[in-house]
Amino acid sequence: MGIYKKGNVYWMIKQYRGKKIERSLDTSVKRVAEERYSKIVSEIIDGSYFQKQCGDITFEELKEKYVAKYQKQRDSSTQKHLMPYFGSIKLNEITADMVEDYIMSRAEEGAKPATIYQEFSLGRRMFNVARRKWKWVNSNPFSDVTFSELQDMDNARRRYLTVKEETILIGNASPAYLKDVIIFALHTGCRRGEILASRWKENIDMQRRAITVQASKGGKLKVIPMSETLFKMLSRRSKVRDISGRVFPYEMNAVKDAFERAVEKAKLEDLHFHDLRHTFATRPVQSGVDLYTISRLMGHRSIKMTERYAHHCPASLSPSVKVLDDYYNSTTVEAEAGQEHLALTRKIQYYQ
Repeated sequence: MGIYKKGNVYWMIKQYRGKKIERSLDTSVKRVAEERYSKIVSEIIDGSYFQKQCGDITFEELKEKYVAKYQKQRDSSTQKHLMPYFGSIKLNEITADMVEDYIMSRAEEGAKPATIYQEFSLGRRMFNVARRKWKWVNSNPFSDVTFSELQDMDNARRRYLTVKEETILIGNASPAYLKDVIIFALHTGCRRGEILASRWKENIDMQRRAITVQASKGGKLKVIPMSETLFKMLSRRSKVRDISGRVFPYEMNAVKDAFERAVEKAKLEDLHFHDLRHTFATRPVQSGVDLYTISRLMGHRSIKMTERYAHHCPASLSPSVKVLDDYYNSTTVEAEAGQEHLALTRKIQYYQ
């Protein structure tokens, strides 16, 4: 095992854990070949070599191979929900944040925690096989998510920010870009993944003051009008655009860590990033906006999903009850007017 020459080019061959790696080192200089060989061996041992080689493998392809060898009885029905969300994504692009978003999305759809946990467990098992047996990846994003932290999904989280809490959170947000991320979330209801994937050209229309986002993988587009606060923030950011074209060219883990630090500094209890989405839906409901409109803004597929965000408070219901008083008042006025008219008619008839 080692390097050898084939024609004028050096090649390498290496046996590792039952796998034989044989490839060209693309050089005719022995010293260079030895350096490249040493580097590749190091990558083979730490696993990064296999990840590079399997960088284009998608979750769909993982599913196909997993099903052929390891599928259990319930896996066939369980994977039906995983595939529309993760299917076309490359394995090394799937992150723990995506997994969290998937779990919360399924909760919004009304899926029971037990059902979601089955789907979560299948994704975790598939990644474990890909990592341990096939060496396709170095890590398992499903294992980085603690499902028990989301176990209150059955009745949906009821945590949302008050205006005072919002002010405190933004005041403690650092780096500076995090303030803009929080504003974007509060004024669009977008998930963290949707926010970080947003691009100026494809998703932001400053002229129409609208944001277009794909509601889900393969789902319909949702169009969100810009509030004045959001428009001003995006106007400022648009003056210095990143070469990538993304509105927020930052990594998910960096945003996640920064948000958690801000929450800790602000001393806000039990606050997750996803609760900013809850806040976006809750505030219009409390101001009397109808659920159909909110459902469209959220990109929900049914009103039932929106109802999980409808955290009414007595103040928001008062106008609805006041309608009853108005009805009685209007009826009384009509009745009194009718009686006056009848009395006047009789009086006229009397004098005639």
